[in-house]
Amino acid sequence: MPTRSDLDLSSETNPSQPASRGDAGRRVRRFVYRRLDALSAGGWLFGLLFAALSLTPSLIPRNVLVQGILSGCAFAAGYGIGVFLEWLWNFLELRWPNRRVARWVGRACAILCLVLTISFLWFWTGWQNSIRSGMGEAPIEATQPLLVALVAVLPAALLVGFGTLIVAGVRVLARWMGRLIPRRVALVGAMVLVGLLTAMIGDGVVARGLLYSADRFYGNFDRLVGITEPAPTDTLKSGSAQSLVPWDTIGIDARVYVETGPTPEEITALTGKAAETPLRVYVGLRSAETPEDRAALAVREMDRVGAFDRKVLVLIMPVGTGWVEPAAIDTLEILHGGDVASVAVQYSYLTSWLSLVSEPDVGVETARALFNAVYERWTAMPRDSRPSLYLHGLSLGAYSSAASTSIYDVLADPFDGALWVGPPFASATWRSTVANRDPGSPIWLPRIGQGTTVRFANSAIDLEGSASWGPIRIVYLQYPSDPIVFFDWSLPYREPLWLSGERAPSVSALLNWYPVVTFLQLALDMALAQTASIGFGHVYAPQDYFEGWVAVTGAGDLRPVDVKVLRDKLSRHGGRELLGGGWFKAGV
Repeated sequence: MPTRSDLDLSSETNPSQPASRGDAGRRVRRFVYRRLDALSAGGWLFGLLFAALSLTPSLIPRNVLVQGILSGCAFAAGYGIGVFLEWLWNFLELRWPNRRVARWVGRACAILCLVLTISFLWFWTGWQNSIRSGMGEAPIEATQPLLVALVAVLPAALLVGFGTLIVAGVRVLARWMGRLIPRRVALVGAMVLVGLLTAMIGDGVVARGLLYSADRFYGNFDRLVGITEPAPTDTLKSGSAQSLVPWDTIGIDARVYVETGPTPEEITALTGKAAETPLRVYVGLRSAETPEDRAALAVREMDRVGAFDRKVLVLIMPVGTGWVEPAAIDTLEILHGGDVASVAVQYSYLTSWLSLVSEPDVGVETARALFNAVYERWTAMPRDSRPSLYLHGLSLGAYSSAASTSIYDVLADPFDGALWVGPPFASATWRSTVANRDPGSPIWLPRIGQGTTVRFANSAIDLEGSASWGPIRIVYLQYPSDPIVFFDWSLPYREPLWLSGERAPSVSALLNWYPVVTFLQLALDMALAQTASIGFGHVYAPQDYFEGWVAVTGAGDLRPVDVKVLRDKLSRHGGRELLGGGWFKAGV
């Protein structure tokens, strides 16, 4: 007769009996449930939710790698928020009325978020292709969402692991401090101390070290690339043997500005009128020690080439690397038959978006020094024989150019106007102007009074048929799909104004604001702004530059019909086939 223990043993070791299979299934379920319960339910809940929402469209289309990185970062952000909220619930000693019901509700919510993530992965291709279609780009393949999930694993694991290390540090420190002070006081103190230490290391060591390394890299790149290229032979060009600016002190971006551009013959072929050779002056960051010295050198170089004898004089603040957009200056020179002199002074080596988030005021000192030096020289000339004076800047250059002077300092003898393109969200001048727009006009196309001094445009069409101007003409050209313009540090907790009310036609109707997630999307969009098709994002079209200059400077000797023909040529060719293909997109 077998004993009870013998029966139990045989039941456990004989897999053919149904009872043993039921026990094994229960043991597996209990193991899985224990593992799930050991994880943070709030962390997974918010992590999956944020990852799913990050798949929705924003302003700039994303490829698989970029989307995977974004989704991984969004999951980590959501996981951290969920863990914190769960900790806060327990810290406040709150309790669910029924723990078993609460556990199953948490599991159900996590499953729903997982289903939502899978569903959004399925829709992701269509969402991205809708943006690409609006920009005239080729669609992406439908099989790529699976790759998005795989790519997202690495950044999510790294960031969650880093957060786990921080939490472990807080616990260790709180346990040590708890021997001396009350336990909860020790916990709060440990959180503050670890938070401050992390912030100090992140901002003071890691961030500054990366910025220093980036500055050195871009500085060496600016110095070494193209160093073997011969100096210009034209005596009117900066860097020539007769120039006051040494050729080896201006980098590769400056050399594009100095050595390219329309010739008199090309301008004549486009306009049918006689043309002059445009004058371009450039002073590099290595050309003189201080901003004031560089500005003084620029004025001396302008005097040498006769810049103050031209009809139009424009002060250009380049983007972070020193780049001057060819389409911006070429269109002005074509419009006025080459009777244009322009001057640009470099202030940084970093790309614009990197300078914008790290040191947005880096170019303001240089912009003010250049304006003051040129303005002093310009106002000393007779009013009837001096050139019209204009300001121009793209991106971070627009930020610096707009801050170069105060309107109150020039009221007695104002400059003639400005064309500021893609003004960054951090520009105080832009923000103040937009804040004072007429009620009812959207932030993406503000209306300022009667439009006699300041006008905004999303395209060339917005500047047609405008009312008469006052003594100063200022035009802001901004695309509604440009994240450099419409990013905001308040995005984690507040819906932006450009998403509420009337929405710009170029902004996807599927773009919605989600706390934290939209901030991550727009932050990444800023880095991708130059990858958009021409006429979208931060890539401004030649015809829009052209019409902006027409509004600011007038059409010169061209008749309205001639202006329309020129703009149609620019619209048709996009500036790429004109002037021997000299216009092209470049990273800023």
